[in-house]
Amino acid sequence: MRILYLATAGSSDPTRASIPLHIAANGSIEVGQECTVVLAGDATELVSREKAKGVEGVGVPPARELLQKLVDNHIPVYV
Repeated sequence: MRILYLATAGSSDPTRASIPLHIAANGSIEVGQECTVVLAGDATELVSREKAKGVEGVGVPPARELLQKLVDNHIPVYV
């Protein structure tokens, strides 16, 4: 199965910003699904390491860890 995750929220809503990253990194990767992440709108600020460091949502891992897991697993992330 191929899945496209679209992230549109940024640092102003850290939980909403982290959810698509979390589902991709700890959901799709773990079960062997092929996935891609698109950062659009406010989510484009997550490309900045400084911004991503401060994004820690409720009930999900920090965005910096999720993004690193996507990179480590060679998951395409488009801006």
